[in-house]
Amino acid sequence: MQKYIFRRLLQAIPTFFGITILSYFIMVLAPGDPVSLMTFDPTMDQEDRDRLAIQLGTADPIPLQYLRWLIGDDWLRVDTNADGELDSYGDNYGILRGDFGTSFKFRGSNPLDLIAERLGATIELNIAVLIVGLSGGIVVGVLAAVYRGKAFDNFTRVFAVLGDSIPVFWLGLLAIVFFGIFLPRLLAEQGIGTGRPLLPMGGRCAPVRGGCPPVYLRLEYLLLPTIVSSLGVIAAWSRFMRASMLEAIGSDYVRTARSKGLTNRTIWFKHSLRNAIIPLSIFLGPAFVSLIGGSVIIERIFTWPGVGLLLFDAVVSRDYPVIMASVVIGSILTIIGYILSDILYAFFDPRVRF
Repeated sequence: MQKYIFRRLLQAIPTFFGITILSYFIMVLAPGDPVSLMTFDPTMDQEDRDRLAIQLGTADPIPLQYLRWLIGDDWLRVDTNADGELDSYGDNYGILRGDFGTSFKFRGSNPLDLIAERLGATIELNIAVLIVGLSGGIVVGVLAAVYRGKAFDNFTRVFAVLGDSIPVFWLGLLAIVFFGIFLPRLLAEQGIGTGRPLLPMGGRCAPVRGGCPPVYLRLEYLLLPTIVSSLGVIAAWSRFMRASMLEAIGSDYVRTARSKGLTNRTIWFKHSLRNAIIPLSIFLGPAFVSLIGGSVIIERIFTWPGVGLLLFDAVVSRDYPVIMASVVIGSILTIIGYILSDILYAFFDPRVRF
């Protein structure tokens, strides 16, 4: 087992650098650049724009920008100011030295500090999504397998297909319109309520001094984004759980348990479920990664102040240091998540040997 983990860690090194190369080049080659987005002043001449590009480090060739971002050596710079000194905004940084540079948009801010400020909100939202999504998916999948071919099974199969197919951004906007406009107006016409939105349409909490109160005092802000995000998780996990549960129910040990006179409840939830959940362990690692990575779309729609919203704003403003810091952290966590999946699989199923 130790040799397998060590081998996987070695394989993760080239995987990580491959991800960073592709991500950096795609980011830099995308239309638009930081200088154009930061210089809205029409009176600014081209010389000032060029100087700003040199300060940001975006005037160099793309391979040179990547190497400087990676290792951060001063000799990679090709531009100096009039005094012959290095003229770079946040120069001499490199991720291999643990320095991600300085944000273009938030001048003087370290990307890691910006991510750390938003991390609590992202973890809070995604823990709720993980709890609701996984528990709901497992329950729905087990019941669909137990009542195979019945109305409930047919309904959940249609729900699973729709849940995987409907774009989350469309579902989020539909929820905002329904709970914020349509349903309040309908209730107001019946003399119920004042016509105001039934749930907060965005944000993490009401503006208060000292930050947000404890989560149990503002569950209404967490409810709508959690429901929208959880539907896709429930749809995916219910399909996996149904297939795994059906395979377990058809096993020889289940037929043996029936021949001994055990009740269906004991067979389903004591014998079948314990074995059916083993294959799903391979998805637990990537699922835990989502606690940190967050959801860019959901956080943007509901203006949830997490890492996903920070990444969205960074992409719009071409804030390269923040974008790549988010990509690097997400890549590392994803790689670790899949390694943990293999370890969990061996933990749940002692028959597995690496």
